[in-house]
Amino acid sequence: MGLKVYGLQNCDSCRKAKKWLEAEAISFEFHDLRKSPIDAETLRHWLSSIGAGALINRRGTTWRTLSDSQMTAHGEALVSLIMDHPAIMKRPIFVTEHDVSVGFDNNQKQTLAN
Repeated sequence: MGLKVYGLQNCDSCRKAKKWLEAEAISFEFHDLRKSPIDAETLRHWLSSIGAGALINRRGTTWRTLSDSQMTAHGEALVSLIMDHPAIMKRPIFVTEHDVSVGFDNNQKQTLAN
């Protein structure tokens, strides 16, 4: 399994990550979360690997449109919420055979380059 990058096609951070990966000649597969939603099992794995705090973007416009009960969801309700609103996830999400990580900064670049 190679590097998979999950995100949204129109996300600035995702575009920057893809451009950087291409410039570094790092092979990856991009998965647009709106065009091809991920399954509940994958979300459960991500949540158990990195936690909701790392995965959920609580500063985005999608988050601000949610109800109070949606904002406090956990467990299967949170999985369903993310599946219904993939834009509440921080992006990009990098998945390898052994790791799940979120965001694109200098630390992430260093990790991906190695």
